[in-house]
Amino acid sequence: MTASQDDPPARIEQAHSAFDLAREISPRRHSTQASDIDGLVNEQLAHFGIDPESAYGKHLAGFAGHLYSGHADLMLLWQQGAKELATLDRKDRVERFAAQKFLSFQLAKILDTLQHPSRATYQSIVKDPGQRASKGPYPIFDNVTALFSSKPVITRTATYIYACAEWVEDAFEGREMLHEIYSRLLNPTSITLANHIVDIECGPESNQYMAWNFNSGMAAVDGILSHLVGYQDIILSSRNVYGGVYQLLHDWYAKQSNLDVGLKFFDGYTSEDFVAAFDAVAERYKDRIAGGRQVYVYLESPCNPHGYVLDVPSICRAAHERGLTVICDSTVGTPFLHKPLQRKDCMERPDFVIHSYTKDISGHGSTTAGVVIGRNERMFMGKGDSVTTKCDAGIEKTFTWDETLFWNVYYIKGAFLDADKAYEVINGLHTLEQRMLQKCINTLTLAECLSMHPDVNVCCSASPGHPNGDIMRKCMFLGLPVPLFTFDFEGDTKGDPDAEGMFSRVVFERFFDHLDPAFGHQVSLGTPNSLVLCPAITSHSELSREALIEAGISPTTTRVSVGLEDPRTLVAHIIRAAQGTLDTEMPGFSSRFPSGAEIDRIYRRHYIDVHTRYVDAVPTCDELMR
Repeated sequence: MTASQDDPPARIEQAHSAFDLAREISPRRHSTQASDIDGLVNEQLAHFGIDPESAYGKHLAGFAGHLYSGHADLMLLWQQGAKELATLDRKDRVERFAAQKFLSFQLAKILDTLQHPSRATYQSIVKDPGQRASKGPYPIFDNVTALFSSKPVITRTATYIYACAEWVEDAFEGREMLHEIYSRLLNPTSITLANHIVDIECGPESNQYMAWNFNSGMAAVDGILSHLVGYQDIILSSRNVYGGVYQLLHDWYAKQSNLDVGLKFFDGYTSEDFVAAFDAVAERYKDRIAGGRQVYVYLESPCNPHGYVLDVPSICRAAHERGLTVICDSTVGTPFLHKPLQRKDCMERPDFVIHSYTKDISGHGSTTAGVVIGRNERMFMGKGDSVTTKCDAGIEKTFTWDETLFWNVYYIKGAFLDADKAYEVINGLHTLEQRMLQKCINTLTLAECLSMHPDVNVCCSASPGHPNGDIMRKCMFLGLPVPLFTFDFEGDTKGDPDAEGMFSRVVFERFFDHLDPAFGHQVSLGTPNSLVLCPAITSHSELSREALIEAGISPTTTRVSVGLEDPRTLVAHIIRAAQGTLDTEMPGFSSRFPSGAEIDRIYRRHYIDVHTRYVDAVPTCDELMR
């Protein structure tokens, strides 16, 4: 005999709990006068004008009673299952998943059965063919089987049917997630992607995080900045950021007639570099800080255009020790290579992570989209709610509903991601791991082959002896580089604003134009094909000459977004392009690249090494059986 069977107060408490759970599916969930499930059933029939003494009413009452009891049992099942999940072995988890999956089909079968009388009743009301045509098919009738599509359904709709007045009222308060109301706010396909990216990005910590999708990476950046940054706040940003982000920070947020934000870019990759920059910012803006203005940290790692890696964990720790909020754009790394939200110590995690889905995550260059990922209490809660939690520094802090990204920005600004774009990203994610693994091999091969030329400067963490290499190996999965780097022909004069490069502009431009079609002339990154651009005249063209020099971008800096091709075809094309262009001003330049046989050896070595590292890092079969 259980305690609840033997103890009257326990039985009363359990019955009260079951009633509260059942009440959630009542059309009068807030205004009910009932005290038990029978009362809920009677209220429901009265609400819709059904005579409980009629034969129809008795059948409806019997079924509704089972639904109320079933919902209460299901909620208790959820609570019990969540409590036990971590202690179950794999066999038990497999069995429970199969049982719950079949429950889904049973519930759908019940709903599908309901459609037959519902359709007949609908047809008896909407009789005129013209009226039926203008209204279209009633969605509930035909959408049930879509639950079992092997792919997420592309939900092309602006709005949604709601159940009743009290439920839709809850929906507008953020308390009824079954009602998505309007696709500018929520859309099933976009929500599927948001849940999916949290699972991939956050791994074992995913229950702590949420995501909101935006219609581009820049919309995501602006979304989180406009959520956090107020008038005359201060942004401390890493130096190498995407040119569009630089423009947003420098030309909009820092503009006096806009938010007059204090803006400081810091050089270097380490926490020591960050702390030195923060101390300078704290001194420069001490009056603002004393007046209550906040400092926000914006990191891009790995960064654009060079692919350098910042020591994000140590910078986050230093920032959180100082009470700062950290935003990290992890687009170039993708969740495969860079996993900042999976650090065990939350002090070492950014508060928010941004991705431009447009790049390697979707992977095909066919859509624009972005996302912001953050802790639950900073992303969404019902209106009027608050959550008190310990912040990263261990200090208790209370977050209120109107301080969440959803209510403060997403709900009102309209930069949502539509269903078709969300579906494109979901499709691309299927092959993320395989694509990134091959791109890393190709990057190692290209960077080494180019570095072997004595007159080519290669800016890539994977280049032999590169000063950023140790941090890359510390922070990136398997110590692998991202598929983005730069090279230039500035020789020893790089960074000197008055020096001339090794080649005239005309010859360099001829060389660059000869790189197509082996390298696509496209202004993006993360596509299946390798791309090249000159940041100074494209992606970072909004930077001043001084800012370009500070970012390590020279007139001949060429950014390479590495694709999936055999990298030897790319090296061969560079050599041939150099023969027809660069050799005209520097005879023999092309002959200083490694030989074909050496390029083959480099490629084979990296191919075997990376795959070996990967196989050694993934769980063994015995581990998977646990």
